[in-house]
Amino acid sequence: MADNKLQSITSKLWAMANELRGNMDAAEYKNYILAFMFYRYLSDHQEKYLVENNVIDIVPGQSVNEAYTEQANGSDLNDYLEDISSSLGYAIAPADTWPSLINKINNSTVIPSDYQTLFDDFNKNAVLNKSALQDFQGVFNDVNLGDSRLGSSTNDRAKSLNRIAKLIDDIDYKGEDGEDILGTIYEYLIGQFAASAGKKGGEFYTPHQVSKVLAKLVTNGITETSESFTVYDPTMGSGSLLLTVGNELPHSNKSGAIKYFGQELNTTTYNLARMNLMMHDVAYTNMVLHNADTLESDWPDGLDIKGNDHPRSFDAVVANPPYSAKWDNSDSKLKDPRFSEYGKLAPASKADYAFVLHSIYHLSQTGTMAIVLPHGVLFRGAAEAKIRRTLIEKNYLDAVIGLPANLFYGASIPTVILVFKKNRKNKDVLFIDASQDYEKDKNQNILTNANVDKIISTYKARKDLHKYAHVAGLNEIKENDFNLNIPRYVDTFEEDAPIDLQKVKKQLKQDKEEIADLENEIEKQLKILGV
Repeated sequence: MADNKLQSITSKLWAMANELRGNMDAAEYKNYILAFMFYRYLSDHQEKYLVENNVIDIVPGQSVNEAYTEQANGSDLNDYLEDISSSLGYAIAPADTWPSLINKINNSTVIPSDYQTLFDDFNKNAVLNKSALQDFQGVFNDVNLGDSRLGSSTNDRAKSLNRIAKLIDDIDYKGEDGEDILGTIYEYLIGQFAASAGKKGGEFYTPHQVSKVLAKLVTNGITETSESFTVYDPTMGSGSLLLTVGNELPHSNKSGAIKYFGQELNTTTYNLARMNLMMHDVAYTNMVLHNADTLESDWPDGLDIKGNDHPRSFDAVVANPPYSAKWDNSDSKLKDPRFSEYGKLAPASKADYAFVLHSIYHLSQTGTMAIVLPHGVLFRGAAEAKIRRTLIEKNYLDAVIGLPANLFYGASIPTVILVFKKNRKNKDVLFIDASQDYEKDKNQNILTNANVDKIISTYKARKDLHKYAHVAGLNEIKENDFNLNIPRYVDTFEEDAPIDLQKVKKQLKQDKEEIADLENEIEKQLKILGV
């Protein structure tokens, strides 16, 4: 699909969404827009299943929804719902499909309780497939149908919800090539809501260009294989970073080629991630997402709710955790296998290294990990210095990549990407200073494709590049007392051009002469005026 058509669709949708939300925060209004988009997607996906698998008979002139409504009723309804659920993981009854809702809106027969019934029925049907229960149940729980900002009365709120449904229904989600672009539109809206939500937006979304850098780093050298590639994000937010990793794999379009694993503390954001992955056609069988505190509830080993093995380690680990967050670093954590090898715990007020150690623990012996953190992790002392030194001595640290400031929503500080591997043969660390390579865009800086390509090509080449990159041996890092502050390794100092004093004196003399001439001219004019 042409970019200009996508831009036209998304711009129109965003403008209308802003108009509809009134005085509601963008971070909250997204729960309505994105949830309704997801519900439409699920309903459309179910229609496609009914047709392609000949579950219903359609006579000429009859819509899929009409045929489904006619045939899936009475005592047969449960049979249809169980058949659909066994394949899709969820099931929507004829009365609750998206076309049925839109018909009610168009015919003015919607009653305020219809929306609650829609979601209640969805949750009730989610239990039909126990292996998919974790993926679908409660996914719409953050849609607050009683929020007074939708309207002061029940009827007013229903009218607001009707307008949102109509807005979603009007989306032309097929590209010029016939491809479904609903997932792309969904991703765009997540980014827009994140930008509008400011600091709150940074809690659930990593800017796409930063995600691309992380994804290209952890998939570097991966070739097409018959085995599934596993990727894990312990602070997954909306799941966009996971999806970006998938897009970088050479076999990403093959069914089951990638297994996505993630954990997220915020329940609203966890629901957003579930929707986001499925809207990008990730089957529920290819994703395992948890709503839990990563630092408290470690990723579980053993069988998951679907009866599958829960891997303890992954081919790739990516993360953009909350920076310098508070956490419980009580001494009991020293017995936790994630932290026990390092002798120290990250400070209670700065969990950065706790996220690093959790992520490394879950990295496979042949995998790559990339994590975004504040610069303080490079040089802060005490417990963090001990952990940093141990990581370097274990030869896990592969690269340190400095990024520009103001790339992230609600965080203007410059950040750094740390890349880790467990099976490194070389005993050095690549330092890249990409802090000056960006493009200014309104309130934020952005990485261009050229900026991203330069970082990745430099990482692959692993050679010194004047004022941009340096490969530091272990002895050099020891000489710096294991301080990883990038200016210690990459010299970006620009000497001032030498000053020509004779030229300056000549210019000063010329300036004085010009000033004297001007003063004489002013005096002449004043005399003429009689002043």
